[in-house]
Amino acid sequence: MKKLSTFFVFILLLKITTMMAQENKAKILVLIHSDNGGTYELAKEIANGIESSKSATAVIKQVKDSQNPKMKNIPVASVDELPSYDGIAFGSPVYFGNISTGMSEFLSKTVNLWTNHALEGMPATVFMSAGSGAGKELALNAFWNTLAVHGMVLVSNGIRGTESINKTIPQGNTVLGVTSMASLKDVERPTKDERALAQLQGSNFAKTAFALKGTFSKKQTTAAVEKSADINVLLKQKNITLPKVPQPAGNYKPYVRSGNLVFINQVALKDGKILNPGKLGIDVNEEQVKEATKATMLNVIAVLNEAVGGDLNKVRQCVQLTGIFNTKDDYTKHADLMNTASDLTVEILGEKGKHARATLGASSIPVNSAVEIQAIFEVE
Repeated sequence: MKKLSTFFVFILLLKITTMMAQENKAKILVLIHSDNGGTYELAKEIANGIESSKSATAVIKQVKDSQNPKMKNIPVASVDELPSYDGIAFGSPVYFGNISTGMSEFLSKTVNLWTNHALEGMPATVFMSAGSGAGKELALNAFWNTLAVHGMVLVSNGIRGTESINKTIPQGNTVLGVTSMASLKDVERPTKDERALAQLQGSNFAKTAFALKGTFSKKQTTAAVEKSADINVLLKQKNITLPKVPQPAGNYKPYVRSGNLVFINQVALKDGKILNPGKLGIDVNEEQVKEATKATMLNVIAVLNEAVGGDLNKVRQCVQLTGIFNTKDDYTKHADLMNTASDLTVEILGEKGKHARATLGASSIPVNSAVEIQAIFEVE
């Protein structure tokens, strides 16, 4: 029995030691935008190099959802999580001597981080998929310029690894960061040498991130401090049950996503029937219209929930709500009716639910609904 107890104590100490070792490692984000997968391939090598150092762990995330099937399971990063890392390796395709539109759009949302000095002192490195290779140094410099404004510590790739590369074919190595000349089809890209250079860059970056770990303040942004609770949990706490997504009655879809925007139109359908149908002041009163408005907004949220795969935490912002009400010509209190939808949206989404808004009256609305709501949301 004594030997058995000693064995269990040994196992427990081993687990505790392993956990402490993991906590002591630098945590590095490999953040990418990848169109055709070339940048993603380099990202995997960068991550391998980081992990090989034994002093850091790597997580690959993308700045927006990709249509590339190879990347469908790669999570999307939020701007507010960036300060939580000990270093960030940024990867992007080259767009006409610049960083990609997707990466540029993501970085344009880091103004709050810059205001709060949230990334100052954090190490950063960059890598790119460079097409023909033209403009790659310009693009890498553009990356560096943006990160320098944040006060990040820029870690170059230097000239390491160049002595062993195959010089009979074009390679994408630069001193600023590795690139892959993706559009040259004579050999597989990234080449074996480009992958090796990416691993070296990752390993070198991990050493720097580990050395600087704890030397800079991981400041939370205002948005991160005020971040709301899990929305899916919040719905249960407030006893808000989303209805089933109403099925289209014609040749259209419940929602359309274009980029990061989701467009939704709904009427006051509840349990397969229109709730409180008719014209305000003739068939229904204001309280009935407000009830119909709440049901319509719940339909909108239900469709939105489907658009984000059942995770409303992926909603970044309610951009616009437009309420259309079935009213008489002389009615003027449309805004009071629409407040029901606005208040419900903020109740569910918090600060992310605050939106621009329009309200108007109509002589009639399809299926005799008292209200129709058009909504636009920005999502991850």
